[in-house]
Amino acid sequence: MILVVFGALAIQCCHAQSLEPRNYANLPVGMNFLIVGASHTRGGIAFDAALPVRNPELDVWTTVVAYAHAFEFQGQTGRIDLALPYARMSGNAEYAGQRTDREQHGFTDSVVRLALNLKGAPPLILPEFARFEPDLIVGTSLQITAPTGSYDPAYVVNLGSNRWSFKPELGLSKALGPLSLELAGAVTLFTRNTNFYGGSTRRQDPLYSVQVHGVYNFATAVWASISATYYGGGRTYVNDVADDDRQENWRIGAAFSVPIGRHYSLKLSASDGVYARTGNNMSLLSLALQTRWGGGL
Repeated sequence: MILVVFGALAIQCCHAQSLEPRNYANLPVGMNFLIVGASHTRGGIAFDAALPVRNPELDVWTTVVAYAHAFEFQGQTGRIDLALPYARMSGNAEYAGQRTDREQHGFTDSVVRLALNLKGAPPLILPEFARFEPDLIVGTSLQITAPTGSYDPAYVVNLGSNRWSFKPELGLSKALGPLSLELAGAVTLFTRNTNFYGGSTRRQDPLYSVQVHGVYNFATAVWASISATYYGGGRTYVNDVADDDRQENWRIGAAFSVPIGRHYSLKLSASDGVYARTGNNMSLLSLALQTRWGGGL
């Protein structure tokens, strides 16, 4: 039995410090995925790692509904992902030398991601896909984050960012028997927030990132992964005054996915900061349930 396991988008893409294995794995064309997930982050600010705060102590509980669809494009496969998160945040952080408390609940910024495989991912329906043996897959994607989250300029910490971001990425996946090695590099570009704390204007330099993953696929359609990411840059400016918040951050993580019958799978993932130059670090634990249909299933 073949089981396609998706689900990275449901939790991970909603955070600036995400670890996302299997983003360029081939999928049967015409298949749809619906993911419902929940996550908990503690410590730093998951939604905006470069906010000009110090020593954040925040707890954020997030629920996410996400949808994905696989399609054919120019003789390869593509995927469109949509995610809408809702979160509850509480805690405090230090800004301008003052400790400030914050409690908020509401939607965070929504995410759309378009991924296109360029090599090694032929468009197959499910019966053909069962015989597919991946080798080298090359893909690219564009992730767009829209400013739909709850935002109040009277507070420096918010669930929404009140700006757009655009993240183009190039990814590689090489299969070595049941083991897949993955590498992805990206840059995130930000528009200005013209209604930042107190009516200020905030802008941010591009944020560069690289991710590496090792994914092991067991014969029972179970898979597990270990991951690491580095991201740097992203210095911010408030009213054109630069802050000392250029990022040089490392994170590690792991994920485990298991099928539940033919149509469902359950995915558990966790990640933690190894080093964060800005002091804005966090730990994350998430659980996602996925169902799938279409594509000859």
